[in-house]
Amino acid sequence: METLKRTLEEIKSIDTQLMEEAQERLNNLTKPKGSLGRLEELARRIVGITKRKSPSLNKKVIFTIASDHGVTEEKVSLFPQEVTAQMVENFLRGGAAINVLARGVGAKVIVVDIGVARDLTPHQNLVIKKVGYGTKNIAKGPAMSREEAIEAVEAGIDVFEEELKRQGIDIIGIGDMGIGNTTPSSAIVSCITGSKVEDVTGRGTGMDDEGVRNKIRVIKKALRINRPDPEDPLDVLAKVGGYEIGGLAGCILAAAKHRVPVVIDGFISTAGALIATKLSSLTKDYLIAAHRSAEKGHQIALEHLGQIPLLDLNMRLGEGTGAALGIVLAELSVKILTEMATFEEAEISREEG
Repeated sequence: METLKRTLEEIKSIDTQLMEEAQERLNNLTKPKGSLGRLEELARRIVGITKRKSPSLNKKVIFTIASDHGVTEEKVSLFPQEVTAQMVENFLRGGAAINVLARGVGAKVIVVDIGVARDLTPHQNLVIKKVGYGTKNIAKGPAMSREEAIEAVEAGIDVFEEELKRQGIDIIGIGDMGIGNTTPSSAIVSCITGSKVEDVTGRGTGMDDEGVRNKIRVIKKALRINRPDPEDPLDVLAKVGGYEIGGLAGCILAAAKHRVPVVIDGFISTAGALIATKLSSLTKDYLIAAHRSAEKGHQIALEHLGQIPLLDLNMRLGEGTGAALGIVLAELSVKILTEMATFEEAEISREEG
């Protein structure tokens, strides 16, 4: 608990004065004022987050955190639980979508085993922070103990801190891997936002209508049995969450502590962001929503966080794939700010009036 407490104490507000100065420069660049739209907004926010007038985002890291879920016993996913470990091995071989996109954008992928249901072969790109061998079935009782929930969040803090110390980080993306994890994510979103379970429960890996109805029944049962307190994020995480969701929250908190922008991926990452922002409301300003997932309920979660996604590509894979694309836009936005000429520098006449 000490690591979490210390991290929360050290999170500060973003620098709004520097954001105003960044806006002045953006207004003086060789273009009509505001004509680069949300790219300008993004650059301004990154200045405020990093507290640097001319930020650079060269050291790009995507944390893909993996865990299993006992609720798969309830047939809430089309895929069997062993696929989680198999996909982690695919990540480590470099053959997954996240690997391809990360290579394309020049980002390093760090894969974290925080709760895969079996032991994985050690690998140079694998960080093992195992809290347990998958959570318990939330339809029968709590996913984990409160102590395990804290341990999961602190594991996420630790993986960020370790990479920061090792190679430095300018921006992170967060992603997930865990068969069945849209079910605890829907439970978290329903609990924290106060939304109906039906409104935040989607098809996950492609469930049919009956599969979705079963999933809704399971989530309602989990919320009824466990009675998570929406004002206590660690209680929500412990009662109906997942180890990787806690780890994602921890990454967000650690990044905010060190003034590093966080590009969140889809539905599961956003559930992690709900936990993080309940632990520290200041973290909201450090978040950049990469895209709007096709997963039902993601928009509700984003609205609760006050986030407008950068992209809408009908994606719902996870892994950090959407975050990789968001990182590109973030990097380009600061290049606009730092590399584009002003009217004075280019000796171009300004608009009249």
